[in-house]
Amino acid sequence: MAQFSFDIESTYDAGEMNNVFDQAQRELAQRYDLKGTHASLEWLDGKKGFKISSDNQFHLDAIIELLRKKAAARNVNQKSFDVSNDPETTNLRMIWQVPLKNGLKSEDSKRITKLLKDKFPKLKTQIQGEAIRVNSPKKDELQAVMQTLRQADFDFPLVFTNFR
Repeated sequence: MAQFSFDIESTYDAGEMNNVFDQAQRELAQRYDLKGTHASLEWLDGKKGFKISSDNQFHLDAIIELLRKKAAARNVNQKSFDVSNDPETTNLRMIWQVPLKNGLKSEDSKRITKLLKDKFPKLKTQIQGEAIRVNSPKKDELQAVMQTLRQADFDFPLVFTNFR
């Protein structure tokens, strides 16, 4: 009997994220409400996130909203932005480092496998580093797993890869 499988990962498309950054940069230069301010958007070291700086919290919120809109237009999951850090205030400027979430943490992997074991007892799951391999003899069951995970509200993006 054939075994079907796929992998669950938490990642983003780096090329699309680069496009989001470029489009946000262009619109940032054109925004009337941000002209004459110190509002800027830069990559964090190694393109692992964004460094947003401005004069006040209102401008920081406007820039992150701009990033979210550009991400939505390019079908990039907005859960990729880790906005849990607080902005830092230095010399009358605010700097907000927004890293990008990449890879499943072990507690997130355990939470996903527990959810799948509860809903699909015959399913086989295997944690493989920053990914989870899901095996089943039925393709329909794998599609139901994907639907269940899409409906579950996790605070990190999920991507399904390596369909076999």
